Amino acid sequence: MTDRRLTRLAALAARMKASELDGLLVTSMPNIRYLTGFSGSSAVLLVTPNEPWLITDFRYKTQAVDEAGGLARVSIESQSLWAGLWRLLPEASAVRTVGFESAHLLHRDFERLQNAGKQWHWKPTIDFAEDLRAQKDENELALIEQAIAVATGALQSVLPQVRAGMTESTIAGLLEGSLRDGGSEGLPFPSIVASGSRSALPHARTSSRTVERGDFLLMDFGSVVGGYCADITRTVVVGKCDARQREAYDIVREANARASAAVRSGISGREADAVARDYIAGNGYGDAFGHSLGHGIGLEVHEAPRLAASAEGLLPQNAVVTIEPGVYIPEWGGVRIEDDVYLGGDGSRILTSFPRELLELS
Repeated sequence: MTDRRLTRLAALAARMKASELDGLLVTSMPNIRYLTGFSGSSAVLLVTPNEPWLITDFRYKTQAVDEAGGLARVSIESQSLWAGLWRLLPEASAVRTVGFESAHLLHRDFERLQNAGKQWHWKPTIDFAEDLRAQKDENELALIEQAIAVATGALQSVLPQVRAGMTESTIAGLLEGSLRDGGSEGLPFPSIVASGSRSALPHARTSSRTVERGDFLLMDFGSVVGGYCADITRTVVVGKCDARQREAYDIVREANARASAAVRSGISGREADAVARDYIAGNGYGDAFGHSLGHGIGLEVHEAPRLAASAEGLLPQNAVVTIEPGVYIPEWGGVRIEDDVYLGGDGSRILTSFPRELLELS
């Protein structure tokens, strides 16, 4: 079986060659993990024509060799990662023009490149690894599907326990405990549990508010399996819904369904966004949907591609994206329904199996 990392490095090398780069300095940890398998929290990676060099510190001495040693030359530095880079770079005699990840380098570190690395020519790059990461292979897709199954199982476990009188924090604790019990390696982002008027805050912080009967309860959460993320949102009513809640919910659900059916590789993120946005606006709630339709998921819970009114780029084949339209009315409440969708060669496939019908919790 071909090592997927070799395939990824070969694709990266082709892009480097097209950009006339002899080397590439990778400083984004998700990109380093994608290219080498190393899952630590501190490293830099120098990709050269001969071999990748992974520079990390003592904490990861064993882990780096176990995860990346069969692919990359591993250097453990006792001082700083940058000191290791300056020590190793002269050994790469063929490397003269080096790219760096402009979105993942602090200004102070860029100054280090310019000052300490004057004998090399440094060129900024944009999304070299991210563009590769947007297209998932079979193994990546399987891990995302496992993460979705964990998240779905957690929601199925927790919803029957939810009652009026519980706090948002209590519900979040139940949800996060169930995620852990189900096999999630951690949380890709702080879980959002927002009730009543607070559900109108798209990225609300879970609070100690007590959930009341008749409240919308919005839950946006995720899970991680093998480093890959799931991202799901469901909105329910604690008790019986009223006519206004039903109207808002049905509009969001239909926008979700239309966008999920329309999204596919080869269209722009703007076109996908417009399907949901135009439907919501046509039903009188255009001003209540102010965020983008969705984003890619993978090693990060927010990654390429973007599905937004400003996203002109075409959606790549084999991406996994979120479809998450919403309606938010200040001082009243909000609805969001978020699914994870795979963009295959023969169309899209919804990966999230949890029902989208409005649930009324007793």
